[in-house]
Amino acid sequence: MPEQSDGQGRIRLPAPGARVVVRYLLPTGGATDALGELLSADDQAVVVDGVRGVERIPSSTIVAAKAVPPRPQRRPGGPA
Repeated sequence: MPEQSDGQGRIRLPAPGARVVVRYLLPTGGATDALGELLSADDQAVVVDGVRGVERIPSSTIVAAKAVPPRPQRRPGGPA
């Protein structure tokens, strides 16, 4: 996942309201992604409203982030 850095090691994110994917480290040593609408971002945390609900991700655990296209629209007559 390409990341956007501000030159000081911090991940740059789009403005709140954008759809993003944020990869972050788990306490177990693995990593996972949060995909959804960016609610807020500051030096301490990034907040994403995604399929798992609202996630507050400590900035120190983020390894990559980027804006992603809007979620595809469901086709009429498709599975519910």
